[in-house]
Amino acid sequence: MLVPLTRETFDNLIPKIATVDQYRYCWGKPSDLLRRILISVVGLITIFILRLFFGEAFESLAFILATILGLYWLWSPVYWASQRNREGRRNSYSGYWRGRVLDAFVTDEIIGTEETVNSRGELVIVENRERRLNLEVGDKTGFTTHTQVPLKRDHRLIRPGDRAEMVVMSNRPDLSRITMISDIYISDHKLWISDYPYLRKDAFLDISRRVERQRRQRTAPPPSEPVWE
Repeated sequence: MLVPLTRETFDNLIPKIATVDQYRYCWGKPSDLLRRILISVVGLITIFILRLFFGEAFESLAFILATILGLYWLWSPVYWASQRNREGRRNSYSGYWRGRVLDAFVTDEIIGTEETVNSRGELVIVENRERRLNLEVGDKTGFTTHTQVPLKRDHRLIRPGDRAEMVVMSNRPDLSRITMISDIYISDHKLWISDYPYLRKDAFLDISRRVERQRRQRTAPPPSEPVWE
């Protein structure tokens, strides 16, 4: 099932400014926070040095820059999440898609490498691996797509045949070529599968309920004719 969405609806699903879920995602791990704090500290030190060099002529600009850089650790997740949203909003057309899980399996993926020295003083490369869920979904038209996300405990519930829902994006009015997909919602288990939470969940679930109501109305048998005595 594929139901085209209006631009207004699409913009409501993926807003310009980061949602709470998107902010939390971009907040990252403690190491990400530490990196942002270091950027703020280096920025403040640089501004202090420039203030000493240029004197009072740099006073007003220094205050503005110090405020921006000093709070970089706090506001930068909003910026990066909004940039991710912008990638999705670049697509001109979108649609609500419903299909089924075709396959779900786990793989070990290399997510990075580190150089270290062993006990003999030799340089070795250590691979950082992560277990990831591979999810393939499709529908009766033959459309299929695959996504890969970090494995979570709840993912063990997913089985082939489970109903899958998402928003598909395209630059063609007929949605004949899909350029991007959103989070995948597995409604049988109320699970959201995504590497980044593009959608406003409340808005998406509202669309899902409306589409289901319309489908049931179309497939409902006509009322029987009254019998007059």
